[in-house]
Amino acid sequence: MDGWIILDKASGVFSKSAASRVARIFSTKKNGHIGTLDPMATGVLPIALGNATKMIPFLEEFCPRDKEYLFSLQFGFETDTLDITGNITVRDDFVPDSEQVKSVLSKFIGHITQVPPAFSAVHIDGRRAYELARKGYAPEMPPRNVDIYELEFLGITDKSWQFRVRCAAGTYVRSLGRDIALACGAHATVDMIRRTRTGCFTIENAVKLDFLENLFNNSGDAMQYLASVDSGLGGIPVLNLTDKVVGLYKNGGFIDWNGADGIYRVYSGKDFVGIGAVSGGVLRPKRTI
Repeated sequence: MDGWIILDKASGVFSKSAASRVARIFSTKKNGHIGTLDPMATGVLPIALGNATKMIPFLEEFCPRDKEYLFSLQFGFETDTLDITGNITVRDDFVPDSEQVKSVLSKFIGHITQVPPAFSAVHIDGRRAYELARKGYAPEMPPRNVDIYELEFLGITDKSWQFRVRCAAGTYVRSLGRDIALACGAHATVDMIRRTRTGCFTIENAVKLDFLENLFNNSGDAMQYLASVDSGLGGIPVLNLTDKVVGLYKNGGFIDWNGADGIYRVYSGKDFVGIGAVSGGVLRPKRTI
């Protein structure tokens, strides 16, 4: 079974586990996903099944990678995970006013430096940082450069301060929440993260895992939620082959092509064939379906 499920991941579920559960519904072992979400976080998690996994590198390299999140903070304390699931490490009970919070947001828009959370998948001396943190070590997290395009304060609900951010891949929302608070002379912890978009995949087209599993268990049609293998590749130009040469191409053959060099989505009529590269007047297959 080949294609994409755009999942609305629930809180408390690991991204890899969610992908495996979706793969079982569609009776395939081959699966992958784009943009791991924290277990606590919810929202858009694109899951590739079967041959769609071959498209992951091209989505990551050639298609828009900006992401949008809604998130909220509670001021007055900080945890070791920087989210509400962790253990409190600092408590000062200080809550800044809204004008102070709004005044610091512009500092975080643009190309900025950010220190990832200790509980993250960053590699430290060949091991994941979260593996060290869970064993009680305090790994030294190297700062990284990230890009934040938009950041806005949305209001306050009970004790939760609501924000929206649009950012590049690699940005840690938990670190952003920590840094907003520190810029106000405060401490805070993220109590909600919801990804509403990653690239061209949006929450409006997402489906919940519990719904899919209930549909499958009751002999419903889960196929209606399976998007095509070429979903999300709209940033790559199209090249169409004739019936005469498509068989040669699928078998790894090179095709003379009078076109500009570059990466192409290759089709035969309406059928998606894969990804090819044109160089020096020759089309070569990179990934075939």
